Amino acid sequence: MATRNYMSIGEVLVTLKTEFPDVTISKIRFLEGEGLIGPERTPSGYRKFYEGDVDRLRTVLRMQRDEYLPLKVIKDRLEQTEDGPPAKAPSAGIEEEIATPPTGLHMSEEELSAATGVEKTRIRELESFGILCAHGLNGDKYYDGDDFIVLSIAKDFFKYGIEARHLTMYRHFAEREATFFESIILPMLRQRNPDARRAAAENLSELAVLSRKLKQALLRSNLRQYLQTS
Repeated sequence: MATRNYMSIGEVLVTLKTEFPDVTISKIRFLEGEGLIGPERTPSGYRKFYEGDVDRLRTVLRMQRDEYLPLKVIKDRLEQTEDGPPAKAPSAGIEEEIATPPTGLHMSEEELSAATGVEKTRIRELESFGILCAHGLNGDKYYDGDDFIVLSIAKDFFKYGIEARHLTMYRHFAEREATFFESIILPMLRQRNPDARRAAAENLSELAVLSRKLKQALLRSNLRQYLQTS
């Protein structure tokens, strides 16, 4: 009897569960639907995952978990790796920029839940506290790339017993900081020319990185007594 050299979707799930406890069959199917993976099919329609398919899936899951990257960014990175030399490593500072979500990404509540492994009740709770914000009109409710990143980060907070209501302090701070940054770049935007708008976007990106660094430094300073090792 010939040895089977591929795995079923259930076998892939078992293989990945140790490293990715939240992965589900629904999430694997969702990633396939988004074009991140492309397993072959048997004549009866069952998926056939070869070693390369599993490695690619593992890479996608790591990018989601470790870098909170939107699916479009992950797909672009994979295509760059396959089609040409690796992209040049980002310069210092830029590597800490917040990932830019893909435009036009529409995910239903069910799709968002499947992609992140977060229960729909949790998603609704986050939305009730203003952490997530569904978009759309006339019942066409969807979530975008920003929501995906926010939910992925919130999911890690949940591991420490933190509830959605506790995250509202981050929303309040983000709203105040956004207003502050807007006051800085608005004079540039009022010039109404492409160069000024481009400079405003670059300044905003740099301000976001500086903000993240300062918050990390201040937090470490305030928790210094607990972070010091003997």
